[in-house]
Amino acid sequence: MKKFELNCRFCHSKVEHIFTDLGMSPLCQNHIKTEELNKYEPFFPLKAYVCTECYLVQLDEYVAPDDIFSDYDYFSSYSSSWVAHAKRYVDMITDKASLGTDSLVVEIASNDGYLLQHFVSKKIPVLGIEPAANVAEAAKKKNIRTTVKFFGKNTAEQVKEEYGPADLLLGNNVLAHVPDINDFVSGMKTLLNSGGTITMEFPHLLKLIDENQFDTIYHEHFSYLSLHTVEKIFQHHGLTLFDVEEIPTHGGSLRIYARHSEENHREVSQRLLDLRELEFSRGLNQLSIYQEFNEKVKETKRKLLSFLIEKQREGKQVVGYGAPGKGNTLLNYCGIRQDFLAYTTDLSPQKQGKYTPGTRIPILNPEVIKQTKPDYVLILPWNLAEEITQQHAYIREWGGKFVVPIPEVKVLP
Repeated sequence: MKKFELNCRFCHSKVEHIFTDLGMSPLCQNHIKTEELNKYEPFFPLKAYVCTECYLVQLDEYVAPDDIFSDYDYFSSYSSSWVAHAKRYVDMITDKASLGTDSLVVEIASNDGYLLQHFVSKKIPVLGIEPAANVAEAAKKKNIRTTVKFFGKNTAEQVKEEYGPADLLLGNNVLAHVPDINDFVSGMKTLLNSGGTITMEFPHLLKLIDENQFDTIYHEHFSYLSLHTVEKIFQHHGLTLFDVEEIPTHGGSLRIYARHSEENHREVSQRLLDLRELEFSRGLNQLSIYQEFNEKVKETKRKLLSFLIEKQREGKQVVGYGAPGKGNTLLNYCGIRQDFLAYTTDLSPQKQGKYTPGTRIPILNPEVIKQTKPDYVLILPWNLAEEITQQHAYIREWGGKFVVPIPEVKVLP
């Protein structure tokens, strides 16, 4: 196995082992405007490494968070299933954490208010902390109190002084996005009220390995997390995980529950103990499982390209659906451009009329599918395949078929 040295962003040990090498790739949410098509676009190495001390899988920090997240093209509200997931969470945690009109809920990376709006409807005070000003503006238009900041210990101290401590502190798909994970978790320790609860959702590293979800690796995701590693990080900062749920979002995620370590009135749940044991039995604290991953990635690339080449030779038209971060990793790693995908589509007006990073495939309104009647639609946000196939079932009227690329290329029935 190739070796490379950098320091682990959590434990600062030297990291030498490559988990997977996806070549050179641009920033996955920097969609290209028409007037930018002939301009230079920076590419960066997309290599994930594994630390053999804490088993944190991580990318080197090639790009500063300010350059990635200050102006962002991802708006959560365009996925109806994700908004529904957020509402179910709000209903559950309101009861579980006994939240009311005298509580404070703080969401880190609150995006366009897709989740906090459900607390607002319950008259529970909220604050969103969102680094992307353009996305935060959408939340403010919904009357969701939002501050435009990156989260860390300094921000936590400022927010605590201005608004008070958080009774519920939550973050969905943000823990993996922070380069200084120690500062981030330290900030949560600072902001959490006595007796308060933290919940975090993030894609589960074990699912990424088992289901070959290499396309979830991109520069915006600095870390790829197991329960084993997250427990180490939280314990280091005086926080204890007391419960965990395995949830289906993003191809298989964990929702962790944490409290101040000095408050021991909430016992560690059996399901957390069971998942901890499962990870150990699968070898997530051993190097061998990480060493085997890269070859699986290469084989998926071969199979997808073989499928696309075969369909081109048959004279079939293949188009894409979606322009998510994971899709852009897949397209760039596999070298898929307009010679294989005539176009892709996306519900977000923020992306429509632009081009995919690196591969320069036009991003159109999904209505164009009805006009061009393609033979195959490659679903790039494969984690939303059920939602997408239901919304666009009409493609079957002319014999069109949906295709997912992960864990390997598959034509859906």
